[in-house]
Amino acid sequence: MLRRDVYKLVDSFAPYSTAEKWDCSGWIVDNQSTTVSKIMFCLTVTDDVYEQAKKENCDLILSHHPLFFVPIKFRDVNILCAHTNLDKAIGGTTDSLIEKLGLSQYQLQIPAESKNEADEFVRYVTLPKSVAVEDFIKLLRLVSPNLRYVNNKNVSRIKKIAFCAGSGSEFIPDATSNGADAYVTGDLKFHTALDSEIVVFDIGHFESEILVLNRLKKLLEKQVELIFAKEKSPFL
Repeated sequence: MLRRDVYKLVDSFAPYSTAEKWDCSGWIVDNQSTTVSKIMFCLTVTDDVYEQAKKENCDLILSHHPLFFVPIKFRDVNILCAHTNLDKAIGGTTDSLIEKLGLSQYQLQIPAESKNEADEFVRYVTLPKSVAVEDFIKLLRLVSPNLRYVNNKNVSRIKKIAFCAGSGSEFIPDATSNGADAYVTGDLKFHTALDSEIVVFDIGHFESEILVLNRLKKLLEKQVELIFAKEKSPFL
């Protein structure tokens, strides 16, 4: 497969033009090779993932998280990153999480005219009837055994739920003002949790985003050989 075609396919699904200005989405390592015969998918390019890619004779690593500093030894393997553009994409990180939980049919559509940054990242699900917080916890534990949650107001039932995979705690006020009873994200900070007026579930950064790699697999599996890196959350 031509290397430029890998980029084009990812761009067609999650346009790189939508990435945040501060983001490093795109080619992290570009060694000028023309073709790709084997791709390794990963959430984060670490020393271990790089060594796995070398051992498996991968020509390219396709990651979600960018590298802001690239070790010299990494530079013999192409590395392509799809970060905030994949977070915003329809069918991207947050949508993959909602689908995995079996809630896609209740998902609200994003207003096309919206210019609010939170609306680019946050998705909303309105259930047909309210569910007990304890029952929703059981559902979330299917993707995150290490779930943490905050319920400052002792809410017993929830119906409208906001989702943002990865580190999305900055959007809790937006979810609150949009009438959400609860918010699902990762990387919840102490003071943010303390101040929250709605139920907030922290399912972990890794657990909330790793599911999107299957979307990338569907995008490329007919074109080139693919392999998933062996990764796990750093938190026990």
